[in-house]
Amino acid sequence: MAKTGKRGGSPSSKTAQSRTPTQDRKARNGLGQRGRGETHQVAGGDVPVLTTQQGIPVADDQNSLKIGARGPTALEDFHFREKLFHFDHERIPERVVHARGFGAHGFFETYESLSDITRAHLFQRKGERTPAFVRFSTVAGNKGSADLARDVRGFAVKLYTQEGNWDIVGNNIPVFFIQDALKFPDIIHAAKDEPDRGFPQAQTAHDNFWDFISLNPETMHMALWIMSDRTIPRSFRFMEGFGVHTFRLINAEGKSTFVKFHWKPKLGMQSVVWNEAVKINGADPDFHRRDLWDAIQSGDFPEWELGLQLFDEAFADRFAFDVLDATKLIPEEDIPIRRVGRLVLDRCVDNFFAETEQVAFCTQNIVPGIDFSNDPLLQGRNFSYLDTQLKRLGSPNFTFLPINAPKCPFHTLQQDGHMAFVNPKGRANYEPNSWGGAQGGPRESPERGFPSYPEEAAGHKQRGRSETFADHYSQARQFYVSQTPIEQGHIASAFTFELSKVETIAIRARMVAHLLTVDEALGTTVAQGLRLKEIPQAAQPAKPVETSLAPSPALSILGNGPRSLKGRRMGILVSDGVDAKLLKALTDALAQEGATFRLVAPMVGGVEASDGRWVDAHEKIDGGPSVLFDAVAVLVSDDGATSLMSEPAVRDFLADAYAHLKFIGYVSSALPVLDKAGVRAAGDGGIIELGNAKNAAPFVQACRALRYWERLKTIKNP
Repeated sequence: MAKTGKRGGSPSSKTAQSRTPTQDRKARNGLGQRGRGETHQVAGGDVPVLTTQQGIPVADDQNSLKIGARGPTALEDFHFREKLFHFDHERIPERVVHARGFGAHGFFETYESLSDITRAHLFQRKGERTPAFVRFSTVAGNKGSADLARDVRGFAVKLYTQEGNWDIVGNNIPVFFIQDALKFPDIIHAAKDEPDRGFPQAQTAHDNFWDFISLNPETMHMALWIMSDRTIPRSFRFMEGFGVHTFRLINAEGKSTFVKFHWKPKLGMQSVVWNEAVKINGADPDFHRRDLWDAIQSGDFPEWELGLQLFDEAFADRFAFDVLDATKLIPEEDIPIRRVGRLVLDRCVDNFFAETEQVAFCTQNIVPGIDFSNDPLLQGRNFSYLDTQLKRLGSPNFTFLPINAPKCPFHTLQQDGHMAFVNPKGRANYEPNSWGGAQGGPRESPERGFPSYPEEAAGHKQRGRSETFADHYSQARQFYVSQTPIEQGHIASAFTFELSKVETIAIRARMVAHLLTVDEALGTTVAQGLRLKEIPQAAQPAKPVETSLAPSPALSILGNGPRSLKGRRMGILVSDGVDAKLLKALTDALAQEGATFRLVAPMVGGVEASDGRWVDAHEKIDGGPSVLFDAVAVLVSDDGATSLMSEPAVRDFLADAYAHLKFIGYVSSALPVLDKAGVRAAGDGGIIELGNAKNAAPFVQACRALRYWERLKTIKNP
């Protein structure tokens, strides 16, 4: 046993206790006599005095209270106990779905008065601004999963209106897997990691998911969407959002208009390719989070326009599909989008947990002028979303958390419960009551209160679904034929990849049978990609597939690409001796376009340009792969090219940019580096020589196309 030396704590004991760092810290921090709420000097200025949660100033936050320098810890150390107690309990259950999310504050601005179709306060006046909070998310992965999983993205918007909070709890896909909320636990259980092994995480490429999908034809439309490029977006800023369900707008006279909500990104849509997504997850698993943070912090505020699809009962009756079926959409060609306002995100959160993690969205949160439809999935969500907040946030008083509290005055008679921030004042906590004034508390208001639309409803109590919900393949086919050939190829490749991870051959075959019913060419391509020994018979639909539905061009990402490089980022590979004039011309052209850039160098310290000026780099070459950028340029000197040719990271940088069909700008001295990486510049319109500064602006303009798809003719589809 080691010698313990002197023990105990007698006042006269001269032990190491008298030589603790406390006095040194006091001198260093400028601590002296101070009271509660005062500040003290540290390097950088005054800071608040550290206290306990009870407001008691803390003298030493480095050492627990001990009996002697090497003795046991004293039970009376209330600061230690409180600190560990809070740490032990600071985690709350993560969301069952949409666990990995990122949020930001902003506002919604109305373009025009919509008083003719809704009494909702935020739509009454042109220019009305309503505070907003938006949370983007993935669905299947946990909080620690990566951003670029192939997955649906949540797009949830909380609008703090003057008549209460309105939550549009949507996704970046306008349809859903199922028609009835009773099946929601099943689809989520099937998509999540398999319970006996706890994996795979944040992906659907496993037996359970495709077993469920292949046994439920109603999922076919959504299956086509999730295997499309919609589920690997380049950024939150470049994806659409949808309210999914049919809602009602109610005007002051009580007239109802059906509505579907759309969020249209001002920057246009953009996705990555699958190989790129896999590599981005390795290079930067926080890619989407970082992108949104950087954009807002730099003042490049993301914007979306709110679009409405408005229709009446007559359209609903004649439309080929049931508007209450969440697995169906209304093509924009049938009901055009009316853009009625803009959503701007202009402020990052101050604390991720307090805001992004504790925000509680509920589909039931609607305001006067908005109402529900009878969509059975929406009806179930209205129950489930409120119910889950108690599990996550621990109290029915979650509504008082600042991120969830209305920004308009609110008055209830609800009381008590865990963490009751506010209780009713006065004598009465019930209603009706006989007490007048403040003693009686708030009263109902038939004039201002929320009115439910007086829809007539009658029928037998039964379990079942309307026959109008029975067509599961026609819109899936319409979505597929609405894609460009490139996008159709991506869908087939995605199905082939996902099903190749399914170990049960019967599930693969069953899924191919459904795809053959959707589109024979798609099913055949996937069957060949899986090398099924026998092509199965096409699945028998409950209703004949409607093959005459016209393609909807609005459903294609590539058919609705951006008109500029605004919001995108170029990676510029530089070396010592980089042409200073060309570099400045290129960065100026990017700034003029509204794009950003990152300088990638052999060492992160930077390079010396041709004019002798030192240029700081943003990334070291093996930490800044080309998958992080929308286009690349290679501005290296002759000596720089020679030194870079032996670098594997440089070859990967260029080979990936080439394989991912990105535009590549280069100077002639870079040709040996391109050749070493297998990049064939000759005859490739997406590989552009930057001979001098005058070529910079045209190169940036060419990059507006984002990818040079013609290159697919000479390389294998990535």
